[in-house]
Amino acid sequence: MLPVVSTIPLRHMASGDVLSLQVYKFIGAQPGKKVYIQSNLHGAEIAGNGVIYELIEFLQTINDTDLFGEIWLVPVCNPMSTNQRSHIFSSGRFCSYEGKDWNRIFWDYEKHADNLLEFAKSQINFELEVVRKNYLNVIIQKFAQILEKINSSSGIPYTELFSYKLQSLSLDADYLIDLHSHTSQGLNYLYVFRNREESAKSFLLDFGIRFDKYDGDAFDEAFIKPWLALEDCFKQLGREIRFDVEAWTLELGTGMQMNPVSVEKGLRGVKNYLAEKEVLRIDEFPLNKNTLNQMSFKRRSMSKKYFAPTGGMIQKRVELGSVVKAGERIYKILKFNKEGKLPSVIDVIAEQDGLVYDISSNQAVNEGELVLRIIG
Repeated sequence: MLPVVSTIPLRHMASGDVLSLQVYKFIGAQPGKKVYIQSNLHGAEIAGNGVIYELIEFLQTINDTDLFGEIWLVPVCNPMSTNQRSHIFSSGRFCSYEGKDWNRIFWDYEKHADNLLEFAKSQINFELEVVRKNYLNVIIQKFAQILEKINSSSGIPYTELFSYKLQSLSLDADYLIDLHSHTSQGLNYLYVFRNREESAKSFLLDFGIRFDKYDGDAFDEAFIKPWLALEDCFKQLGREIRFDVEAWTLELGTGMQMNPVSVEKGLRGVKNYLAEKEVLRIDEFPLNKNTLNQMSFKRRSMSKKYFAPTGGMIQKRVELGSVVKAGERIYKILKFNKEGKLPSVIDVIAEQDGLVYDISSNQAVNEGELVLRIIG
């Protein structure tokens, strides 16, 4: 099966060059769900590009009768951030012109839905698929109003234009997968929204971080929050429902690296998830259910960041993936000074039990810079 390939212009540069997106659409012979998968929203987080490449290679080996619905793949979904450099280091976490995190700029219909409870009342007796279709139409109509700003003579900032073009590809999807890595060094895991824990197990990762609060308009949040909000409204009205709409952010290891283990875990998890959802009917997948019960879930609010209490050099830091106890030393800082004193060493102690899942790549830190994160 060959994909339909389309190129979407994103930004005209001062040099005359045009930055673009390329979308690979695999369309099945039978109707079904739409799956949207993108990678590299943050510049240093490149492992997901390897996952998408392997998916493209794999999907070309199957027949269109093995795919129910369609799969849209968008590698290198943010060329501005991917191309950003500071000497040899790729960062690209923030728009350098506007100072905004590239994954905190997306449009969330929930913030514009001032009559959501009334809408729910009007749909209370409808079948779930009818409610989904009606609600999606409302979202799409509201989203289309952004075009008025885009086409105005005053224009809009690039982050708003970029977010509109990227979201327009995924707005009507059933399942959304956003492939990230850590900007520094990290483990492989995914973020999980409420009531989606069983589906999360299909990705075959060791653990998931469960959202118990939201801190910004991230791509996955902006996609699924309107549906979660409508579920809440129906619950207020006495009807328990759950839409078959899911959003996932996979964190695949260390930034600036195409780590083969992370790429393989991402590929295996996505294939298994799509087979579990019956989007793909392929040999060997989905895997036996017993394999999926090993995943643990941790609350996002139980994540603790440790910042350097002083400038210096990190020594004897615990390893990525270590389980630590409260009161245990997790690293030392070798502190130099310009006060006529000898250098000193400061111990930093864990404030809680937990798993070390993210550590800084740079072991020379200024005061207040992130050293590691632990989740209980």
